[in-house]
Amino acid sequence: MVKYFSNSTDIRSTWDHVVSAFWQRYPNPFSTHVLTEDVVYREVTADHRLLSRRLLTKTNRLPRWAERFFPSGMSRSVYIIEDSIVDPVTRSLTTYTWNLNHTTLMSVEERCVFQESGEQPASTQLKREAWISSSVYGFSRPIQEFGLARFKSNQVKAMKGLEYALSNLHGMYTAAAVKGEKCKGKGLLGPRPTS
Repeated sequence: MVKYFSNSTDIRSTWDHVVSAFWQRYPNPFSTHVLTEDVVYREVTADHRLLSRRLLTKTNRLPRWAERFFPSGMSRSVYIIEDSIVDPVTRSLTTYTWNLNHTTLMSVEERCVFQESGEQPASTQLKREAWISSSVYGFSRPIQEFGLARFKSNQVKAMKGLEYALSNLHGMYTAAAVKGEKCKGKGLLGPRPTS
């Protein structure tokens, strides 16, 4: 059995700003468990979509009861792949993440879609989904429950980290405006493609 999580959030910022802040999330004071982030692949397709693959290294403390499932010599770091697609035509950023190691203990897959809001100006809709599974015989259910609880707390931290990056980004725009630099009309990703 797999544990499923889903939620939607309205981010009170333009899609351009959210996408720019997404790439500038780390480091931040809310995600100290994220140790590294590395881009391993990036491509702009013929239809102007940006495809990226990043490798992240994260760590999280285990509860005492979970220590028995973790061999003493095994690394506590978790390696995570994050694939993303930025589509300037549909004004969406879609991410897929999953852990590469410790998958017999627990596997976590996540999909996030950041979509420009059609209902509220200067707002971005985030839909987040996650699937948590474990194949530890006899203990998969409590491990999945723990994974779901940890995921929920980490996604709150992730949102705070994104808000932190957005506030830093808005601070940069304030500084640019003070210097008299032109920021209007271009958007953070450059001009919108024409059809």
